[in-house]
Amino acid sequence: MEIVGQFPLFYFPDYGSAWMMGLTGTIHILASHTSVGAALLFAFLVHKAYKENRSDLYPYMKKYGMFLLIFSYVIGSITGSGIWYTATAASPWGISALIHNFVWVWATEWVFFVYEVIGVFALVYFMDKIDKKTHLKLTYTFALASLGTLCLIIGIISFMMWPGTDAYYVTGSASDAFFGVNTFPHMFLRLGFMIMMAGVIGILISSGMKKDNPDLSDELTRKMGFVSILGGAITLFFFVWYMGTLPENAHAIFAYDKDAIIQSRIVLTLMFSVYFALAILRPRWMNIPLASVMIGVILVSGLWKGEKLRESMRKPYVAGQYIYSNQIISRDVAGKGIKSELPLLAEKGLLQATPWIPAHLRTITEANQLEAGELLVKLACSHCHSLEPTGKYRPMRDRVAGMDKEGIKGILYGIGAGAFSHMPTLQLPEDEFEAMAQWLAAQPY
Repeated sequence: MEIVGQFPLFYFPDYGSAWMMGLTGTIHILASHTSVGAALLFAFLVHKAYKENRSDLYPYMKKYGMFLLIFSYVIGSITGSGIWYTATAASPWGISALIHNFVWVWATEWVFFVYEVIGVFALVYFMDKIDKKTHLKLTYTFALASLGTLCLIIGIISFMMWPGTDAYYVTGSASDAFFGVNTFPHMFLRLGFMIMMAGVIGILISSGMKKDNPDLSDELTRKMGFVSILGGAITLFFFVWYMGTLPENAHAIFAYDKDAIIQSRIVLTLMFSVYFALAILRPRWMNIPLASVMIGVILVSGLWKGEKLRESMRKPYVAGQYIYSNQIISRDVAGKGIKSELPLLAEKGLLQATPWIPAHLRTITEANQLEAGELLVKLACSHCHSLEPTGKYRPMRDRVAGMDKEGIKGILYGIGAGAFSHMPTLQLPEDEFEAMAQWLAAQPY
């Protein structure tokens, strides 16, 4: 029997499986992005301390280093492993695509990461134990290793939006997958945000030094305000470039919430501009509670919304514009020996062509139609939509509430015909569409 290469379904009620990865990823990004920006900031501060003989800067750097060690390299490492776990469960074909395309790129990135982990310990614990020139060189290499991890991982993440060139579908080569039209704007967009985050964390640490050295606290708070403004300006500039490089399906998603997204970005920009201006003009007003609140605002209103937008704009794909979010292969990639699974599913349907289907559901009958319909909806839709009436993210109730079975079938046929560029073009046999529509219509939406 011909089957598609599906893994068992990982289903997370109310939230949807993909958003578990998104929640973990948002925390990881806050930690990891801080590390790269902080590595560059460290290099700047150590260079300044060495050249100007500013030994008074070292206590600040040590505090910053301890925060970085715990926040970025402990929390960041734990949540990084969490991403691997949730992504493998929620999107096994997506992870498989990344590994098979970038195994050596990822291996190289891990070499840089190991050097970072060793380097941050050395920077903190050897700060007063080795000569300053050696410490300065160590700081430079730490910054270069952090930039190396950024440059390598961005090419992989950008491939998730779409491959570098159309030649990839013919050659399947890592370079054709890595170097795309949005790789470099994406890289500099992230770098700008990392610099801004380094400044935001720097304000938190400098504001906690007021009792010990108020003058140094004010000086460093001002500097961190300028660093944050520089990072924010870089982020905004490359965000505009990045948006211009996105594929058609991404713009289709963006168009739905364009006004709200632009409005929220303007509000956040104004809020942080005021905050950074206060750090520069009124450093004495900065304190730990305020700085902590602003980090929370970045996490909830900045990172979480930004990652949700990026996750949404990839739809209907999860990687490479050939793997749908529901793990179905949608096109040939000759260089990888990959074949589209859409013709097989159009002929046999999900229940016949998918392994792991219970034997009593492989053939739809009047007795099992609702049970089969529920399983089909979970297989086809749960990677993007929460299905329960209490669903939180992209709830199905918002799409079909109040519709009868025939109306829902009409939507399913439209999706199968490719009427919605942000949804998988999935044609299934009539009885499977019928079962899906029957189950959806029966839900208390």
